[in-house]
Amino acid sequence: MKINHLTSAEENLMKLLWKLESFYLKNIMEQHPDPKPHQNTVSTYLKILVEKGYLSTAKEGRIFKYSVTVPHEEYRKFLLKELSLHFFGNSGKEILELLLNEKLISQDDLKGYFDLKIEIKPTRIQEPKLELANEILNPKKDKKTKEKDKKKKKKKDMK
Repeated sequence: MKINHLTSAEENLMKLLWKLESFYLKNIMEQHPDPKPHQNTVSTYLKILVEKGYLSTAKEGRIFKYSVTVPHEEYRKFLLKELSLHFFGNSGKEILELLLNEKLISQDDLKGYFDLKIEIKPTRIQEPKLELANEILNPKKDKKTKEKDKKKKKKKDMK
């Protein structure tokens, strides 16, 4: 089933419709929070949502009964896939990194959900180079000193 994009107004109305699942226009008007839109506005949105495939209709006498055809969970999956494709290069790893960095999910959440032994290590910080300290603590011997040490070692080995 191909899912189409919704405008923010259509999405807001669908949030109510997903709760109702099957309904008449009067049910929407009763359940809609204040400020209530005009009945013609709601009717127009219902027509658009039927055309987009989110709702189906069944005529009962002179009125229509509407039913949701795209479950809320399917729409959420669709949005997440679109977000991943357009903003994260289709990479779940990048989404997860953002969620962790923004503290929208914790390592404990991941461990509990997946029941895996996941250890996320913080980014490596380069250790400072302590060249001056190393020179002081481990002074380099110049060539003459090295040659003298070699000669001394040879003399000891010969004895």
